[in-house]
Amino acid sequence: MKLSGKVAVITGAARGIGRACAERFLHDGVKVVISDIDADGLARTASELGRPNDLRAVQADVAKRADVDCAVATAKEQFGRIDIMVNNAGVARNQDLLDISEKDFDDVIAINLKGAFFGVQAAAKQMIAQGGGGVIINMSSVNALLAIPSLATYAISKGGMKQLTSVAAVALAPHRVRVVAVGPGTILTDMVASAIFSSEDARRSVLSRTPIGRGGSPSEVASVVAFLASDDASYITGQTIYPDGGRLVLNYTVPI
Repeated sequence: MKLSGKVAVITGAARGIGRACAERFLHDGVKVVISDIDADGLARTASELGRPNDLRAVQADVAKRADVDCAVATAKEQFGRIDIMVNNAGVARNQDLLDISEKDFDDVIAINLKGAFFGVQAAAKQMIAQGGGGVIINMSSVNALLAIPSLATYAISKGGMKQLTSVAAVALAPHRVRVVAVGPGTILTDMVASAIFSSEDARRSVLSRTPIGRGGSPSEVASVVAFLASDDASYITGQTIYPDGGRLVLNYTVPI
């Protein structure tokens, strides 16, 4: 229970990796504020997670600074502080590069990158106000490094998140605030099912580049998040850790 007594805020927590992070943190004794733009999904997740004394749910659109500020303020108001911020909210759209409209581009960047920036700012301001110290974890992707044209806007946003993590880590180090990122490979979430495993051919193509030969589970990503949030990772900042089943180190395809 190395995180017992800490307070965390998680965006995009109605399902998938965000929900798994909430489950893991609650198991580890953390008080958690979960947020999501999907009010019904958020309420359902809060009900299923239980733990009313340790959990609060706040509807938030991370593309709006005021909503992100509200989620962080809820942690302060309800639990007295914030120790961990997980900027997890994100979307992916499978589109031909030449078909991406201005609105498509703006929507993805607003949620994936601008929303994370707002989360870094809001959490860091509160962490500094309460005396410094804390961990901010950005949910990146192997697509921060890989070039997959059909996921162009997603990849661009995650490439930007890599630099957001780096510059924020340097800027906030004097305040003892660590900033790190997690870059999952193919994790079996609803977003992967709709945007990446869009056909059997697409599924086989992805797994042919994954040495472990399977998609990961959200709980496996949550384990990495829990490690980075703990003092076991006290000398790690500015880095992106990639739980990807070996995807990034592979320079050839494997049979499936």
